[in-house]
Amino acid sequence: MKIFKRTIKSLGVLIVITCLLLAMKFTINKYAYYQDIESLNNTVLGMEINAFDLAEAKKLQQGQIQSKRLIDLSTIEPIWRKFTENNVLNSDFKYLENIDFFAITYKSDSLLVNGIIAEPKEVDKFPVIIFNRGGNKEIGKEAKLKTLYSVIYSASKLAEKGYVVIASCYREDDEFGGDDINDVLNLTKTAEELRKADSERIGMFGWSRGGMMTYLALKKTNIIKTAVIGNGATDLLQLIIERPEMETEVCTKLIPHYEKNKKLELEKRSVLYWVDALDKNASLLILCGTEDKRVNPYQAEQLVIKLANINYDFMFKKFQTDHKFSDKTAELNDLLVNWFDAKLKYKTH
Repeated sequence: MKIFKRTIKSLGVLIVITCLLLAMKFTINKYAYYQDIESLNNTVLGMEINAFDLAEAKKLQQGQIQSKRLIDLSTIEPIWRKFTENNVLNSDFKYLENIDFFAITYKSDSLLVNGIIAEPKEVDKFPVIIFNRGGNKEIGKEAKLKTLYSVIYSASKLAEKGYVVIASCYREDDEFGGDDINDVLNLTKTAEELRKADSERIGMFGWSRGGMMTYLALKKTNIIKTAVIGNGATDLLQLIIERPEMETEVCTKLIPHYEKNKKLELEKRSVLYWVDALDKNASLLILCGTEDKRVNPYQAEQLVIKLANINYDFMFKKFQTDHKFSDKTAELNDLLVNWFDAKLKYKTH
């Protein structure tokens, strides 16, 4: 009996110590992230939209750029340290020297929305890729930092290979696929203002939440010639069953009138319920990781069946990897470039 009590006591102490260590790690990580966000204050990413900007925006057309500022990556410390060693770009990201990055604000509905542009430094006309990142609820500097990081990590190879990449940070009143889809659609107008962009050749690339945004864009416009979607949910009703935190932390908090119109609002954001509404002249490359713990690969498989039934122009590829394709970066980059080259850059109509 004494041994049993001693064992229970030891286990209790061990559990307390483990909890304290986890809490300490969480606190340290949160503080480090806070420091990263604060470090942006004196950079381009730290510039905020003010009352004068909003007043001026009333004169702008949809998608029109209100401001455009060059980003010096070496001043964005949280980004710079991820892609450098001893203040020099890592060999895998040396190509970033050939790309210009810009922070923009542009008109979307009655709002000014932040965005990021990546384009080749050489002078020419390039096809456009609208990149829709994942995530939700980020605002201000945090949204710009996340979008810039996502563009560099997921889409900058496209810029190096001869594409202008434009990404929205999404409006601060995030509706997770509600009116914020206009922030993506209006980038097709933004492309018309960019000297290096060929706005007659626009593709789209979306990951995770950005996949949902891409499906919605293909429903609402016929301007997108082709799209790539990675690990994007196709059925939010099923997603919230498998991941209840998506309902409590995202859908309930972000989607307007969610409690009253739950089924309707989720179906509106789920391509599985309106496959026939996708632009028939576009094409799709659908990617999924078989070890994805955030979006069940079954969701992509169900969509593929429906696309095949309507003879949609698509390709489906599965990889043994996680939600972020963590160990497939080089393979993914080659796949993206080859797809957009064939379907957008060099395709004859």
